[in-house]
Amino acid sequence: MKTVNNRLAWRYATKMFDPTKAVPSDKLDRIVEAVRLAPTSSGLQPFELLIVTNPEIRAKIRTVAWDQAQVTDCSHLLVFAAWDDITENRVNMMFDLTNDIRGFINEGWELYRQRVLGIVANRGTEGNHQAAARQVYIGLGAALIAAAFEEVDATPMEGFDSAEVDTILALPSKNLRSVVMMPLGYRAAEGDWLVNLKKVRRSRETFVTEIK
Repeated sequence: MKTVNNRLAWRYATKMFDPTKAVPSDKLDRIVEAVRLAPTSSGLQPFELLIVTNPEIRAKIRTVAWDQAQVTDCSHLLVFAAWDDITENRVNMMFDLTNDIRGFINEGWELYRQRVLGIVANRGTEGNHQAAARQVYIGLGAALIAAAFEEVDATPMEGFDSAEVDTILALPSKNLRSVVMMPLGYRAAEGDWLVNLKKVRRSRETFVTEIK
């Protein structure tokens, strides 16, 4: 029986992928759907997910990602890109979408819309981008757990030049900025120095404080 904890104990930050093994489309779809369903502040979903399989583009990304082989050897490279700003139009888009899907307009929800609009207006462009970037990590966490459940290896990666990746993927034209990447695939049978090492985490006693 799969449990969240035993699947998280199984996974590790894979350092060497087997480039001959591809993640099946049904597994990929379930991992991506977990990202789409992840919660975000005010339900804004202020980021987008790019799935990069083009080998030429991945080779370019590798050159600005510390030459990490996972970028090119994985099955699918997921790039999480946050909104460059949480604009009035983007806020209204998501609130209007909620009204459309639910089929009614709620007075309290509309009052909350105005509150959110005020917050983002006061926070400014860079503050809004940073707020959006923090939401990315909720989606990343969902992706890592979903991948573990699918017995697919995954590695969260911040080690890359985000401005260069943005250029390679033409993200400025979409008003997006890359935040984190996650290669998906299957660990190589040999050559990964990390695969057989014990997982290291602080003890519950040194990690958790209960305030009663």
